[in-house]
Amino acid sequence: MQSPQTAPARDPFIDFVRATSLVVVVIWHWAFTILRWEADGPHATNPIGFTKGMWVITWVAQVMPLFFFVGGCANLSAYERYRSKGMSMWSFVTSRLKDLLAPAFILIAVWWGLLIGVSALVDLSWLRTSVVLILSPLWFAFSYALVVLFFPMFLALHRRFSFLVPVWLAGLAALIDIARFSHDVPYIAWLNMLVVWGLAHQLGFFYPALKSAPRRVHHAMAWAGLFFLLALVWSRIYPGSMVGVPGDKFSNMAPPSLAIVALVVLQIGLLLSVREWVEARLSTPRWSRFVSLMRTYSMPLYLLHTSGLAIFLVGGYFLNGRAPLSTEISWRWWAWRPFAITLPLLTTLPLLWVVAKLVKASQKTVKAASSAVAAAADTVSDVARSIADRLD
Repeated sequence: MQSPQTAPARDPFIDFVRATSLVVVVIWHWAFTILRWEADGPHATNPIGFTKGMWVITWVAQVMPLFFFVGGCANLSAYERYRSKGMSMWSFVTSRLKDLLAPAFILIAVWWGLLIGVSALVDLSWLRTSVVLILSPLWFAFSYALVVLFFPMFLALHRRFSFLVPVWLAGLAALIDIARFSHDVPYIAWLNMLVVWGLAHQLGFFYPALKSAPRRVHHAMAWAGLFFLLALVWSRIYPGSMVGVPGDKFSNMAPPSLAIVALVVLQIGLLLSVREWVEARLSTPRWSRFVSLMRTYSMPLYLLHTSGLAIFLVGGYFLNGRAPLSTEISWRWWAWRPFAITLPLLTTLPLLWVVAKLVKASQKTVKAASSAVAAAADTVSDVARSIADRLD
């Protein structure tokens, strides 16, 4: 069994990339979400469909593939730490799933409870659409949970077949897209939720080998991913945007297409190319504290950021009689972007504070309950021992 001394420690660079990925998504949602009111309520769009060439930004800003990549590295390291303590694979998987899904289900319960309660008092036909929109970013939590659920299979394949596994997954993603587009089998595309995200996660298993590889390997990955992505987009089969855009024939993200395979190779190459520069900054005390803060609050921020945005929008509506965010793309809309980030942040911070207090209180309750159970068990043991002594 692996000793605790040799179990891999946390990697600050991986923690930084994972937290930054979530923060980038939050900023994107706050800055570039355009709400259009329709008969059944609000619907989200973004400026990519109205701004020529803006889709290129998504090749860098769509960072979910990177989250799955660093998640693969982090999960492998975490499993090795679990194993060094004598814990089983399934205890690791269930622990990961609990940490990931419990907050998501609590958030769903709160919003759907609010929906049911308000609907019982007032007939607001648009409220259901609003709640669905607020909870829509949770697709990521459930997609990641799916990959974690299959972690034992992916790890077994990695240990037996190594570099062949990503090749197989990439080939399978291509075959699924061919069945989808050339043979009119649309529903098979949803298999790529496991195949493509599993591929990104699988590549994370190779992070130790990749980071020690020569820089030309990192550059080669970036160039290969770039040319692969350019070819797919230039074929006019795949949209140029790596996020969903109303009016596109389909979204490269829902479900993920072969374009996301190219994107993750491109982004891993770019990430590894700047790793040493980033790690030099992370070694300073100030950046180390920043990473610790990001690691603690990035996931709660991701889960709550649309709730904070909803509070800001509703508050602005009741104060001004109209939505506080413009829905028309103009120079005023672009000038408002810094406020579109900072104001929802201000309404999200109290939610983070409340969650932090509840988590702290629950931890104290669990600790107190554990101590009480342990004390009760000791008392019962002492009584049983005393009775046994008397019987003897």
